[in-house]
Amino acid sequence: MAQERILIVDDEEGMRRMLARLLGREGYDIVTAGSGSEALRQIEADDFDLVITDINMPEMDGLELLKEAKAFNPALPAIVITAYGTVESAVQALRGGAYDYITKPFESDEIKLTVAKALERERLLAENRYLHEELEGRYSFSGIIGGSGAMSEVFDVASSVAASNASVLVTGESGTGKELLARSIHFSSPRKEKPFIVLNCAALSEGVLESELFGHEKGAFSGALQTKKGRFELAHEGTLFIDEVGEMSLTAQVKLLRVIQEHEFERVGGVRTIKSDVRIVAATNKNLEEEVRKERFREDLYYRLNVVNIHIPPLRERREDIEALARHFFQKYIAETGKKIDGIAPRALSSLFAYDWPGNVRELQNAMERAVVLAKGETITPRDFPQAIQGPSQICLELPERGGSLTEILEDLERQLIVQTLQREEGSQTKAAAALGIKRTTLRYKMEKYQLIDA
Repeated sequence: MAQERILIVDDEEGMRRMLARLLGREGYDIVTAGSGSEALRQIEADDFDLVITDINMPEMDGLELLKEAKAFNPALPAIVITAYGTVESAVQALRGGAYDYITKPFESDEIKLTVAKALERERLLAENRYLHEELEGRYSFSGIIGGSGAMSEVFDVASSVAASNASVLVTGESGTGKELLARSIHFSSPRKEKPFIVLNCAALSEGVLESELFGHEKGAFSGALQTKKGRFELAHEGTLFIDEVGEMSLTAQVKLLRVIQEHEFERVGGVRTIKSDVRIVAATNKNLEEEVRKERFREDLYYRLNVVNIHIPPLRERREDIEALARHFFQKYIAETGKKIDGIAPRALSSLFAYDWPGNVRELQNAMERAVVLAKGETITPRDFPQAIQGPSQICLELPERGGSLTEILEDLERQLIVQTLQREEGSQTKAAAALGIKRTTLRYKMEKYQLIDA
């Protein structure tokens, strides 16, 4: 870890030297200033992890320095030092954004501990800021791969609805990225600082689902050994993403509808009413209109959830996105594995374009991960993909550039066919012979004829 830099500000030279010596022995990089104005110039010119300043100084006192420093860098932590009897000034400094204050006279251990706590708190805050920025970047609409016209329309609707509190129903086949879109809506909304909570209805039985949604009180049922908050409570002022909402039982649908309408609920086994301020984004791969007609989904709940509908088309209907997605996942898994692979061969991309992707983007991601892990050459080739993506045959023959008789051309093509079949079957002569529909002895004869092995 880089040395943390501390700026010590005091008009008394003896105090500056003592603090510099004390904290320098702790391994900090120390810079000193004899006045508030000098300190402010240094803050504007350099980076510091902490400022320690006396309050009582001529020209610019510590309170004024704190105000100016915070205006320049709001995240800069500060500790103020004040004489005994002027604690009211220290309280004023805390209100102005100081981390803590120390009164003179002080013990060495006191200031060392206060400095250590201030820097640790700043490290945690900086980490949180970084992680939040990473989340916002990862789940912004620009972080979703898709330049097709169909996906542009999806992004337009999603970005428009993000600023509102309207319920959103995201529909589409499994693997199209419904949860990713839901997260992007949340992190582009005014609720982005609050929780994004996920509930997958398909993974829960009816009895468990109610407890997961609303929580339960201790002793509410056998095994309820302690009070538990539900997803609605955890998502307060944030977003609740209800995945596979079409799998929810009619009984659970009634209870969900009540919370959406009344903005309140009770835990299972409880009597206290809990207020709920939650934005709902639901998703399903079912046709809910058809489910309503078959009386398997409540019509009133459907209209409550379907204020804005966003349909994500399957990957086979937006093939122009396949290459960008494949290259994105290629880079992701190259970085994770550290393998040295130059890129994706054109024939491999052709295989991806020709496949129908029943598992959509999730299946493409898995295919690219497998390809990167298994690839032995300098590029990703069709044989690095699962057999279904390779297709019935990935043999690609080329007519020889030189002229020749028909016999010579046919022999050249036969040689290419044998070489590529052996490569696809990873050198197994038995498998290659079976794929070519000839006996292994015949294959070996032809390999010797074309000097593919020593006679």
